[in-house]
Parts: sequence; structure tokens; C-alpha cells
Amino acid sequence: MDKKIDEIVKILDMNPHPEGGFYKETYRSNDIIKKHALDNKFTGDRNYCTAIYFLLTSDNFSAFHRIKQDEIWHYYQGSPLYVHVIDHNGEYKRYVVGINLDQGALPQLVVPAGCWFASSVKDANSYSLVGCTVSPGFDFEDFELAERKSLVQEYPKYNEVITQFTRI
Repeated sequence: MDKKIDEIVKILDMNPHPEGGFYKETYRSNDIIKKHALDNKFTGDRNYCTAIYFLLTSDNFSAFHRIKQDEIWHYYQGSPLYVHVIDHNGEYKRYVVGINLDQGALPQLVVPAGCWFASSVKDANSYSLVGCTVSPGFDFEDFELAERKSLVQEYPKYNEVITQFTRI
């Protein structure tokens, strides 16, 4: 399995992602949305749209984080991916992004702007290759990595899942 993962990372020219896994930006629109046309939560201009490949292995996870935009997940290959979301109402739900539609998987999933979310590979000794599209375009200024203690204080009934999918 490690050989297959190394091959994907090399072919797609991926880099380690701060939240876990590997990524490669594949698209960043040339056109810009000016700050004055955006919601006040944005600190500057943003591209219309961005897209990445994202690879996660079963021996890793993508830690809880949130961004200021909606993020659309697209399944490509490997194991189905669990996406763990704490929504704006404070409710937790685990989604399955994959192609096993008869088992409740979704080939695409939208995580609404501002929701805390993490991801993990469903199958042991495997990987998930997905894509993520963000609009307005992603900027690391819009990215917030969760701190375990404060997230557990805010959502104590999800202590177990928050602890499992945070690093700090």
C-alpha cells in the first residue's frame, strides 16, 4: 500500500497538508473578487474559486478545522472517506464520501462555511483520494485549526470524536 500511496503523491506532485494528508492545488481562478464585494469575514481579495487533490491514508487523519467558505468534496479513488462535521447548530454527523451509493455514500459532499470538520479513511491499510473545491477561493488566512481543549469546551458531548481528530 505504501508503494501505491508514494506513487500517487509523486505523480500528482503532492505536498504534506498542515491538517494531515497530502494535497496539490490544481486550480486557482485568474479572476478576483475584491474585498469590498465579500462578506466582512474575509480580510482581503479572493480568487473566484480554487480546487485541490487531497490524499489521506488510514494511518493518518485530517484534523478538525474550519474555513470561511463552503467546501465541496469529490470522491476519486481508494477507500471511502469519513467526513466528520459539527454544524452550525452544534450537531455532529459523520458522512461517507465514496461511490457505494447503496450503503449511503455520497460521491460529493458540501461542508458549509464555518463548520468544524475532520476526515478519516474508512478502510484499514488504505487511502482516499478526493478533490476539494472552495469558493470564494481558498486562502490560508481563512483556515483555522481546532484546539482540542476549546473545541471540547464548546461541544462537550463530542469529546471522544474531537479528541480522536485533533492534534493540539
